[in-house]
Amino acid sequence: MNIGEFEGLARGLIERREAAKNVCITVCSGTGCRACGGEEVVRAFAAELENLGLTGTVELRDTGCHGFCERGPIVVILPEGIFYQRVTVDAVPEIIEQTVRHGKLIERLLYEDPQSKEKVVYEKDVPFYKRQHRLVLANNLLIDPTSIEDYISIGGYQSLVKALAMQPEEIIEIIKRSGLRGRGGAGFPTGRKWEHCRRAKGTIKYVICNGDEGDPGAYMDRSVMEGNPHSVIEGMIIGAYAIGANEGWIYVRNEYPLAVKHLTRAVEQARELGILAGSVLGLDFPFDVRIAKGAGAFVCGEGTALIASIEGKIGVPRQRPPRTTQQGLFGKPTNMNNVETWANVPLIIDKGAEWFSSIGTETSKGTKIFSLVGKVQNTGLVEVPMGATLAQIVYDIGGGAPNGRDVKAIQIGGPSGGCLPKELFYLPIDYDSLVEAGAMMGSGGLIVMDEDTCMVDVARYFSNFLQEESCGKCVTCREGTQRMYEILTDITEGRGKEEDLDLLEELGATVRDASLCGLGQTAPNPVLSTMRYFRGEYLAHITEKRCPAGVCRALTAYRIDPDRCTGCMLCKKQCPQQAIEGERKKPHTIVQDACIRCRICFDVCKVGAVMKTGVEVVHA
Repeated sequence: MNIGEFEGLARGLIERREAAKNVCITVCSGTGCRACGGEEVVRAFAAELENLGLTGTVELRDTGCHGFCERGPIVVILPEGIFYQRVTVDAVPEIIEQTVRHGKLIERLLYEDPQSKEKVVYEKDVPFYKRQHRLVLANNLLIDPTSIEDYISIGGYQSLVKALAMQPEEIIEIIKRSGLRGRGGAGFPTGRKWEHCRRAKGTIKYVICNGDEGDPGAYMDRSVMEGNPHSVIEGMIIGAYAIGANEGWIYVRNEYPLAVKHLTRAVEQARELGILAGSVLGLDFPFDVRIAKGAGAFVCGEGTALIASIEGKIGVPRQRPPRTTQQGLFGKPTNMNNVETWANVPLIIDKGAEWFSSIGTETSKGTKIFSLVGKVQNTGLVEVPMGATLAQIVYDIGGGAPNGRDVKAIQIGGPSGGCLPKELFYLPIDYDSLVEAGAMMGSGGLIVMDEDTCMVDVARYFSNFLQEESCGKCVTCREGTQRMYEILTDITEGRGKEEDLDLLEELGATVRDASLCGLGQTAPNPVLSTMRYFRGEYLAHITEKRCPAGVCRALTAYRIDPDRCTGCMLCKKQCPQQAIEGERKKPHTIVQDACIRCRICFDVCKVGAVMKTGVEVVHA
């Protein structure tokens, strides 16, 4: 298919979509909603529509992630945009009968604003969506990710046609002027990277999409690959044309089976239409994409380790220079960007550099997708302009901590990021402000922590993750992360000493300054940031042998306040060790020698009679 034939196909598909008058039922089938039964809901809608003879008059669209994962499975009925949440198979006949056929709302399926207690009818009015600025995620609701026709009908691949009419240098200049920076963590200017690769010596060049998203709690890239894979492929083709590459690779971890499936299908469809393979849209520009599945090593998110993995070698980083733009995959100049970066490229080509650069801050342009998880009411994917504050994300979009708890901190930037206290939530989210505060943008994972979170234990958790994921090539990273983890374990188990804090700071600086790759260079961040902002908790563990949050078992015991205890027997019935004594309607007590400090009694007590305290106080 040449450009003229493609434009004819695109016009027909766009006109057909614009002329469509049918009601469209969109069901989120991202991984989050699938885990809640989204696939079964889709099948139930298909069966019910067929039974009622409505298949030809009501459209059913199986889409990618809508973002509001906390409320899945999500159903949005277009064109009105009626938003139903936590939809079950049993509700499907009622939705078709009441809403689709008779225009009546089903109150129990509507979202209730926790502040106003009012029901929200339309998706655009749900506070979670209303306060976002969706660009990359905007089309997930509108397309079936397994249909290239759907993507073309919303303007897909039009940016590619536009770019193919330009000179490669012109494309690079547009990307440079836009201010787009890499969304994978380092934030290197994308246009400059493309320019370096184009100017590199050699006729064989490669482009790579880094989809190895290994941060605990992060799933931004996964949702883009699952929900709109063609946007990534289109961005890669444009980038390859600008750089002078004829082969591309998408590296995606094998733990993302749905993303692998949808990417594979998208590549096949693009080849069938002549958008990929021997001749891109009939031009003298051959380009094809191959998919490499990673085995789940966190270190393979680092560029040189990822390249080694594609080449069939052990995924370990190598020293730089030479940069991958000079000597990358198979020793050839290689340009690597992450999923979100590539997905931004078609938007920039379509709407212009000035449009993109008008969004965000002076040094950080455009929007950024974050996965908002942890102790927050509204978990899910959040896309906001660069420069939005942490408070806006945590409170305005996330709704704060559940059950009336107080938010204590937020961990940003993945396991190599930093933990920032709520006192710093006024900070704008951009590359430079976060680094100054001891954190980093990373790929975009946000983990919210409430007052029941122990910051020493958090540092220990991430240190354990990083020392296990270290490839072991550098002595400083291999031994330093292990030693930091051991010291933190001693502190959480009551063996800590005050001089351990000085040693942790010294170790952190050494690991940061002497490690080869980004994993080691940023590994001390969780430790150093928690020591910087929550030093009092470290001292409580060391000097008082007490965990203020009641998380560290060795330093936490539980007792029952006799003045509050009503003798309801609930804690006694739930205790797995029979460590609670007492009769009905009389105060209970905990036998400390039998207690394993599982905190079940604390969690189930409805009157707040079970108290957390340091072990020394209990045994005094």
